[in-house]
Amino acid sequence: MTTSDETKEKPLWLLIEENFLEIDLQDLSGENREAAIQRIAGKLDSDGYNVSHHGGNLLQLRWAMDDMQKVGRPLMKDLNDAIAALSLEDVADHYIATSKLINDLAETWHQLKKSKRRPDVIQMVEKAKLDLFIKKAKGLPDDEGIRFLIGEKVADEVITNALSITEEKLDEVHAQIKNEKAERARVATLLEAVEGKSNEEKVKHLIENNVSENLIIEMAKVDQGVIDGVKQTMEAELKEQQRLAEEEAAQKKEEAAGPSLDKIPPDKMLEYIESIREIMEFSDEEKEIRVMCDQSAIPKSLVDIAVSEPDKLDELEKKAEG
Repeated sequence: MTTSDETKEKPLWLLIEENFLEIDLQDLSGENREAAIQRIAGKLDSDGYNVSHHGGNLLQLRWAMDDMQKVGRPLMKDLNDAIAALSLEDVADHYIATSKLINDLAETWHQLKKSKRRPDVIQMVEKAKLDLFIKKAKGLPDDEGIRFLIGEKVADEVITNALSITEEKLDEVHAQIKNEKAERARVATLLEAVEGKSNEEKVKHLIENNVSENLIIEMAKVDQGVIDGVKQTMEAELKEQQRLAEEEAAQKKEEAAGPSLDKIPPDKMLEYIESIREIMEFSDEEKEIRVMCDQSAIPKSLVDIAVSEPDKLDELEKKAEG
């Protein structure tokens, strides 16, 4: 039989107990017991362990069978049942979980308290913990399962195999998490700038710097109501700024257009009309006339008449002369 690396790495006591799972205790009476011992010893020999011709190892096998017959079931059954009963909460600290598991089982299986067996039980608890992580990850939506396993520091190779995803997909999620960490660092710096300010001021500062609402709630420790209130205030401020800007633009436009006809002094009226006539001698195109009149700062009200009713300029001129 070919020896697998996985089998060879297991300690002898654990392999003995695993072999006991295949035994029917009712078949261990009389000569059947010794036959079972020899059969298991031969199998362990084939797996690379010297049991049949090693007194200490053979005694370990016999003592383990004594304990199993005394209890009436294999140690491995109790150990597997205890491992299967673990929850994520139980294995939050796998060292504590291991200690509790060993103490509970050692009331029946005294050999389990041996210090050399503890690392093997720890390894079993760690595997159970990983299995629980993977089970939870598979039940999470979208990429949350991948994120969960990354957060629990599960190896990349294990994640791709357990969730049947490509390395490219895992790299994509790693990159997203990296960007999110960078954004959190940026938000932390923004919050430092408004330390000691009111929640409303902090929220406004974060909104102005394009921080998402979810991150504002998380890092500024405010509820949605505060954000909604600040946004309403900012919208009102923005509307007022727009109103003032529109008024300013209208005022500038009015100033650029110049005074209305009734506001132009007679002497300026005569001066403007003379300039318009000079321009109109140069060009009869409305667009060119308007451009040159604008360059000469001639009021728009007078330019509109010049291009639409040029004969009215004579009337305005006479009126200005009195």
